Amino acid sequence: MGRPIVAIVGRPNVGKSTLFNRIAGKRIAITEDTPGVTRDRIYAECEWLDNYFTLIDTGGIEPKSDDIILQQMKRQAEIAIETADVILFIVDGKNGITANDKDVAEILRKSHKRVLLICNKMDFYVDNNNMFDFYELGLGEPISISSTEALGLGDLLDDIVENFPEDCDTEVDTDLIKIAVIGKPNVGKSSLINKILGQERVIVSDIPGTTRDAIDTFFEKGDKKFVFIDTAGIRKRKKIFENIERYSVVRAFAAVERADICLMVIDVNEGVTEQDTKIAGFAHDNGKSIIVLINKWDLIEKD
Repeated sequence: MGRPIVAIVGRPNVGKSTLFNRIAGKRIAITEDTPGVTRDRIYAECEWLDNYFTLIDTGGIEPKSDDIILQQMKRQAEIAIETADVILFIVDGKNGITANDKDVAEILRKSHKRVLLICNKMDFYVDNNNMFDFYELGLGEPISISSTEALGLGDLLDDIVENFPEDCDTEVDTDLIKIAVIGKPNVGKSSLINKILGQERVIVSDIPGTTRDAIDTFFEKGDKKFVFIDTAGIRKRKKIFENIERYSVVRAFAAVERADICLMVIDVNEGVTEQDTKIAGFAHDNGKSIIVLINKWDLIEKD
């Protein structure tokens, strides 16, 4: 069996991405007091006491929403649940149990996976009485933590490691070939990765900016191991308005810096733009090899 996989799930805005960043040891997922900031599954390779595992952050689950993006986020979370060995179900201990928590708990009970119920936001000043309400979710004893204050994380990591299947490989992995997929918004970067992997790994929509984080996807071909990094589309600075999108662009540039190779995706209908040359220039200045891909060729009118 391969490296153990740990998935973080829960309703929106309970602190999933903050916990993810704490365990990963760096800010990978965007954190903001806005529900729905994390949309795709975000992966990080983590280690605790010489035990290596893959950690997955997911978007907030809203089972009864009709919004197309929220439905796709739910599907991404369900895929993470299906592939995980251990699931961290995050609830908000400060504000107490909600109907949405109960809906997510029902999904997790049906998965028959190992679930740790994590009561987050339990800072020094929070009334612990809220914790007792979470027993009714039927997922065992709640584990009290505060991801923002880093309280209880050591004990939590001990519990995570203890729940790994016995046949998992927790030793350090070999070096991976890191490939960043870069380009302007909505040129087909996520569709390209999904096609290569043969699965709906990344949310795809005609809405520009659907991908917000830089998303790592691990992939094996023969004896070769790769990491595809799908990045948020890089826009001109004057077009970057909200904080979340600004963070996304920073993530995209950081993804280029840690990549070995960059796949530059260009929309054939738009041709090579000034923004494309700037993105390619940034990759070149960082000493990265670049493969240029001309996408949406099927949409060109034939003579």
